Amino acid sequence: MSRQNQQLLDVFQKNSKGNFKTLLAIFKGHYMELTGSIVFFIIKHSPVWVLPIVTANIINIATSQPEHAVRKIAFNVIVMVLFLVQNVFTNYIHTWLYAKTIREVERDIRFLLVQKLQQLSIPYHKGIQSGRLQSKIIRDVEQVQNLSSQIFITILSIFLNICVSLGVILYKSRVIFLFFGCTIPIAVFLIVIFKGKIKIYNREFREIMEETSAKVMEMVELIPITRAHALEEKETEKMGDHLESMAKKGLKLDMIQTWFSSLSWVLFQVAQVLCLGFTGILAYQGTIGIGDITLYQTYFSSIVAQISGIITLLPIVAKGLESVHSIEEILKETDVEENEGKKQLEKVEGELKFEQIAFQYADDNQAILHNIDLTISKGETVAFVGPSGSGKTTILNLLIGFLKPTSGKLYVDGNDLSTIDMRSFREHIAVVSQQSILFTGTLRENITYGLENVSEELLKQAIRGANLEELVESLPNGLDTLIQEHGGNLSGGQKQRISIARAFIRNPDILILDEATSALDSISEKKIQDAIENLVKGRTTLVVAHRFSTIRNADKIAVIGKGRIEEYGSYEQLMEKKGKFYQMCTLQA
Repeated sequence: MSRQNQQLLDVFQKNSKGNFKTLLAIFKGHYMELTGSIVFFIIKHSPVWVLPIVTANIINIATSQPEHAVRKIAFNVIVMVLFLVQNVFTNYIHTWLYAKTIREVERDIRFLLVQKLQQLSIPYHKGIQSGRLQSKIIRDVEQVQNLSSQIFITILSIFLNICVSLGVILYKSRVIFLFFGCTIPIAVFLIVIFKGKIKIYNREFREIMEETSAKVMEMVELIPITRAHALEEKETEKMGDHLESMAKKGLKLDMIQTWFSSLSWVLFQVAQVLCLGFTGILAYQGTIGIGDITLYQTYFSSIVAQISGIITLLPIVAKGLESVHSIEEILKETDVEENEGKKQLEKVEGELKFEQIAFQYADDNQAILHNIDLTISKGETVAFVGPSGSGKTTILNLLIGFLKPTSGKLYVDGNDLSTIDMRSFREHIAVVSQQSILFTGTLRENITYGLENVSEELLKQAIRGANLEELVESLPNGLDTLIQEHGGNLSGGQKQRISIARAFIRNPDILILDEATSALDSISEKKIQDAIENLVKGRTTLVVAHRFSTIRNADKIAVIGKGRIEEYGSYEQLMEKKGKFYQMCTLQA
């Protein structure tokens, strides 16, 4: 991780939940660019402050008609034109400085979120909907970017306009300055009243937006099942109810913001009319010049507009700060796989030992595994069989490191797995899971995923080993054929064989097959049996299978029942014993 990204991560982890201090600290390391942006903003925005002065000067000159009046008017016009022309260049520099900074921070936040998601534990990912994570990476970071843009454009403009306007008015007339000062308590009063409710409504709306994103993704995934069971109307109705709930919360947020903006607008417009009458009376009495009415009215209008702008921005600020809090929920999450400082495995022989292993989920009252004792020698193939839910896949997930034992120790070549950098260990294993996971890309990219400079010969060996030759030849562009999302243009058996080829090409020291042949028909299954037997030679292999025909040649078979090893031995030994394994085989015959 770069130093800049580490600083950004520290900001999110050390600051309070979604506050303004966190937002400002996000830009640490970019303060020089932002300072330059502010300087050029002041220069480029100066015509707004100079124009009322020039306008008042010209009106006063025209009404009082002093000596060289035309020359003085021309001088004011030239000054104003120069101020206007410089805006073209200074605005470009200001925009480049702040936009570059904001885009870089936006990129860095998304990178940190992606990096953190890669570090979070598998149980964490299983416990949160992917749509919520997508919403945080895309929508919430965009909201933070929008808020940042508002700060460095709108809020900065508001602040400077108010300061300059009040400064000029204080210089010109203390009486009118005091009158102007009466408008500020009105703005503060309104902000205090509405700020709390707007924050609450924004949080509720953000949460239901995340939930909606998750439900939409889930709905899309279920469309084939929905259509197959004629449940389109029911699914549409269910989503309709959720969208109705979201619309109501959105309307609730809109209406509180409408009350806020409408009330503030009316109060400020009334104040502006009073200002016009007040300065008109002063001009009538000769206290100020006639042209000064325009100056004060323009500046008062500017102050009113700026304060109204603050009030209008309040919902955007609340939404942006809520998104900062949403991002913090991920970056502050502590359920991560800790690998830093642990032992690196340069080589793996493949000797495994489960010593009194037990496992239970934190929110579950019943343990899944109880005191598993098992030793697997280098190059040995051990198959795990048993009913669904007996704990077979949990044993594999403990070895991969997706789960941590509740008690007991798991050793690899005599090394306690809890003391090993799991990333270095996983470089020596290959996993073919029950569900084939493919991504949008070519067939070649799916097979060689994560590997660089794979030779054509090695690729061909993997294809032969997984019995994919016929598929490759049938595809229009062979290995360069584009695979659709989730392998939509392939059969279940074809997708599973691609996953097997992905394992073959890694030449692993430890092979894990979790129902690797479950999606294959009987003919395809038979075709790859020889390939699997060749693959497992010299490698430690753990196999989970429901079809006992796929584990007949395993060195040892462990029968798992209710989280325990109930029987253990070779195929022949277990069949002779005529226990549970024998009964299961008889049922499948």
